[in-house]
Parts: sequence; C-alpha cells; structure tokens
Amino acid sequence: MDIDKLFKVPKLPASSKRKMPDNPTPAMLKKMRLETPSSGDSEDSAMDIDMPESSSAASRQSRRATVEDDEGVDTSFAPGGDADYFVEEDEEGRFYGGGLTSEQKQILSIFESAEGEGTSEDPEGISITSIRRTLLKFERAVNKNQDQRSKYPDDPSKFIDSEADLDSALKSLLSLAQSPVLAYPELVRSGSVSLLIGLLSHENADIVIDVVDVIHELTDEDVGNELEDEEEQEEAQVALKTLIEALLENSILELLVDNLSRLNEAEESDRQGVFHILGVFENMLGFNPDLSLILVSKTKMMNWLLNRVQSKTHDENRGYSAELLSILLQNNAVNRQDFGNKDGVEVALKVLSQFRRRDPVDADETEFMENLFDALCSALAEPEVKSLFIASEGVDLMVLMMREKLQSKSRAIKTLDYAMSGAAGTAICANFVEVLGLKTLFAAFMGKASKKSKSNAPTAASEDTPHILGIISSLFSNTPSDSPDRIRLLAKFVENNYEKADKLLEVRENAHNRLKVVDSEIEVEKKETLAGGGEIEPEDEDLFYLRRLEGGLFTLQTVDYILAWVVMEDDGIRGHITQMLERKNQSLKDIISTLQIYRDNLDVDIQSNGAATDHAPEDGALSQKEILQHLIEFLHECS
Repeated sequence: MDIDKLFKVPKLPASSKRKMPDNPTPAMLKKMRLETPSSGDSEDSAMDIDMPESSSAASRQSRRATVEDDEGVDTSFAPGGDADYFVEEDEEGRFYGGGLTSEQKQILSIFESAEGEGTSEDPEGISITSIRRTLLKFERAVNKNQDQRSKYPDDPSKFIDSEADLDSALKSLLSLAQSPVLAYPELVRSGSVSLLIGLLSHENADIVIDVVDVIHELTDEDVGNELEDEEEQEEAQVALKTLIEALLENSILELLVDNLSRLNEAEESDRQGVFHILGVFENMLGFNPDLSLILVSKTKMMNWLLNRVQSKTHDENRGYSAELLSILLQNNAVNRQDFGNKDGVEVALKVLSQFRRRDPVDADETEFMENLFDALCSALAEPEVKSLFIASEGVDLMVLMMREKLQSKSRAIKTLDYAMSGAAGTAICANFVEVLGLKTLFAAFMGKASKKSKSNAPTAASEDTPHILGIISSLFSNTPSDSPDRIRLLAKFVENNYEKADKLLEVRENAHNRLKVVDSEIEVEKKETLAGGGEIEPEDEDLFYLRRLEGGLFTLQTVDYILAWVVMEDDGIRGHITQMLERKNQSLKDIISTLQIYRDNLDVDIQSNGAATDHAPEDGALSQKEILQHLIEFLHECS
C-alpha cells in the first residue's frame, strides 16, 4: 500500500542545498574557506550553508539590522517599529511581550496616577478634589443602598451588591483622618456627617460597625499630631472640634449608646464594635471633658457600664468599661451622685470583693481593678456616697483587704483615705475604729510583714505612706475629744515605748530631706529668672508651691499635723518628741513653721486628697483652718 497516495501528501521539492562530498579535496576546502565571511558574521554564514543563497542574504541583512536596533528582538512587526511593544522585564530579569507601545503606556500611566490620587496613603497626596470625590462616592453608595432596600425589603439578593459598595465606600473614609485640615470641614459642609450618623440605625449590624470604626478613626485624639508645624497642629485641632460639634448636633452619643445593647459581644466583629464605641467616647471626653455630664444625663451609659463591669469573665471590653467609668466620675459631682443613686457603690464593692482572696491574673485585670478603685475614690468625694459606702459595708471590706496583704491592699488603704477625709467622713472614722481597723492600719504603717507573706521586703510601700498618714490625720480631725475611740487612737502612739511616734519622726526626716532638694532647685530657678531681668509672678509662686507639695511638703504637713495633735493631748508623747527633735537640732518651732505654711495655703485648691483644701465645717464643727490655728497657738505656748 502506498501511504503517499492514500493521504495525498505532496512530494517535497528536491533540495538545492550545497552538500559537502564524502571525500573533499584540499582545493575544494580552500575554495570554501575563501568564500567564508568575516568572523563577525560567522554565525550567519554557518546557518547559510543550509539555506539558499538569495534567502540567506536577505536573512543576514534582516538580522544585522535587528541586532543593531534592539539586541536581538525583531521589531519589524511592532506598530511604528516601537521596541517597547515586545520588550518588558519581569522580576527575574526575563523578557516578555507587553503588547503596548510607549505612547499607549504613557496614556495608561496618566490614568493610573489620576485613579490613585484619591486613595493615596500619603497625606500630601490628598487634595480637596479627591476628598470631594470620596464623599460623593459615599453619598451615592448610601442613597443607592437605601433605595434598593426600600424597593426590595424582603429580597436581600437585590441589595446585597449595594451593601458591599456601601461597605467599600465607608472604608474609603478612613483615609480622611490623614488630612483633617482639608477633610473635616468638607465632611461637615457636604452633609456627609448626617449621612454617616444616620447609618448608625442601619438594619445591617456590619454597616453600623463600619460606621463606628470610621468615627473612631476620625476622632482619634492623635489626629494631626504627626504634623511637624505647630500652626498646622492647631488647625487640625480646630478641624477636629468642628467635626465633633457636628457629630454632637446629630445626637451621636445617644445613637452610640443605643447600639451598645444591640451588638452581640459573643461575635468577634460585634465585640470589636463595642470596643470602638467605647473608644469614641474616650476620644470625645479627652477632647472635651465637659461632655461627661451630657453622656451620663442624656443616655443610659451609666447603667450599661455598671452592668458590663459585673461580667463573670474578664475581657478587654470589661476593662475598658471600668476605665470609662473612672473617667466619667473624675471631676463631675452630678455624675458621682448618679453613680450612687444607681447602686454604683454596691456594684463596685461586689466586683472588688473577688480581689480580697486573690490577685488579678494578668496586667489587664490589674488595670481593671485599679480603675474600679479609682472610680470608687472619685465618688467618695460626695457626702451622699460616703453614707452609701457605710451602708454597703465598704469599711469592713477595705479592712479585710488590708489584712490579706495582696495587691488590693494598697488600693484599699487609698480608698479609706478618700472615704474618711473631711467632716463628712466622721461616721466612717467611727466605723473604722469599730471594726478594729486601728490595729491593721498601724501594722501597715510600721511595715510589719504578714505571717503569710513570703517576701522579706517591708509591706509599707512608699506609695501607701501618704494615704496611711491621711487616714490617721482624718481620725484626729473627726474623732470627738475624750471619746473612747480617741483614747484608743492616742494609746497607739504610747504603746511599745512610743514606736509609732518615732516612726512619724522618721517619715518626717525623709520628707524634709526630699523637700530641701526641691527647695534648692526652685531657689536656683528664681535667681536665674531675676538675673535675666524677669519677675516672679503670683502664678509662678503657685507652681512652685505645687512642686514643693509633690517634693515632700505634703507628707511633711500631714506628719506635723499629727504630731501637733499627739503633743497637745499627751504630756508623755510631748516630752519624747521634743527630746527626739533636739537630737536633730530641731524643735517644736519647726513644726509650727510647717503648719503655718499649711494654713496660709488652704485656699489653694490642691486635691492630694484634700491636703490643702479647706473643707466646709458641718454642724458647727471647726474648719480645717481654725483647727490649724488652734494647734499653732498651743505649740507656741509649749515652745
């Protein structure tokens, strides 16, 4: 069978290639060598051996032109002969075809740069045009989603795409925080703030979480801080103020609080949403602390916070709630009273009671405990809250915590200091003595280690000493003369050969030495100011006094106040203290000098737990200034 006939394959033409004979003669080889081109064309000539002469010549000409034009890439088929049409280089240095001419690439590059202008992460790349384009995109996404949801309320497939577009548009607003000076006024002017706040009532909780995330980012307290120029930083703060005012006009506080109960913290995304809502509150309170009154009075924020801190399991939102509660009570008497009216004292004591037997498990829970103690201390500035503290057996719990020698011990001492201060703390002082708090208090003051304690370090930490002294000072101020409680208090300074009095003198010496260093620094600064032609203004004197308080004067004043009381009420202690002072080349006159400074500066509102605040007398009781004057006069008589 003939295969060629069967498939009708045409026969190839006879080859016209020159072939080398099997046994070439020397003359033939010489002739072929003379016909061989120069070495530069050796590769082409070798290939020409197997090609017809006419095609070989044309091919050589074509290849030589190609090599000279683009190093081996034939551009004869490229539009306009553009070498860039075929040549592009990848990351590994290989070449491949791009398929674009240089002109087309230039046009594409222009479009790409224009597209990226509005989404650039570089603040300098954000223009008012790109901001308006972003806001317009957001507005269209909101309107489209609302329209489709109203048309097809029962068919999510009809509006799911618009919801995705809305999600994308919301995320694009995050970049506005990079340029607050330009973006925030435009955000307010365009009405986008109203649209944004309106989405807090959206049916889709994920959209609400996106909105919260945007507001949290836009109101961050660090907005504009990355700017180097101070004037630009001030402009950024003005822009932030404009934005916050617009948010408040649209009832953002009420809407955010309403969403706290809507979100399910069992879901990770919702839990992050709650965290960011609390973050928005912190941002706005940091910018304007006066908003704390509005947040508590016009919303159910206090109720939510008190419920949240009672959670059985600890997480970051529980810790954040305690921190926000502490912030709300810091400098607002109305909020403190609201805290008391809503059983906040009972709640706080109930939650803190778990730390009577154990320490917090980690740093986050430690911070939670400290914030809750701080909130309680702030609230105890109100007389009504002090009464609730007694009714909830707060004194008993604090004394028990002091005995356990755990981390809660220091916070319990601080809380008692705040609770017992001022004339309103009289009932708490009596309750403290009644529950045998004196023994625990002076054990802490003397630094006696607990039998359970494995540490060899003294238990009376330096941070506890001012608060312990504050408690003793309040006991002397608020315990009636000749009462059994006062006799028990004085007996503590007599027992064990006046060891408590000696401890007071030791604390006094340490505070006096620290104060001398600060006084030297202040004196140098005053001399430098006067030498430079400046003057010491009254405001400067107030600042110097504050520095002196922090540098040891506060402790010195409290110690000398206590010493003055015990000297006046017990002859034996008076003789012992006078003798010990003489060994240090001092006398009762030094105590008088300290008390005079204390008295003269009571009008300065220093709230180191009321050390320099003249409390209003109650029921005919002497004011703090009158008590100091009485002590000074007695010491003058003794000296």
